[in-house]
Amino acid sequence: MKPNGVAIRALRTANRCGLRELARRTGLSRPYLSRLERGKRGASPDTVLLIAHALNVPPDAITREDL
Repeated sequence: MKPNGVAIRALRTANRCGLRELARRTGLSRPYLSRLERGKRGASPDTVLLIAHALNVPPDAITREDL
């Protein structure tokens, strides 16, 4: 499962959720999430599920390549 950083950022901002809030919801660091959104970092399937749950979206919404 490869995360799509553009999709994560788009969904996060659409939900009016800042990086700080997403970090709080997931327990992940803001720098890690920032690098993930910029495509500078990969993520494990567990991390993808954690982020998807925090954004209230199915995992495929943040792993699709077409966004």
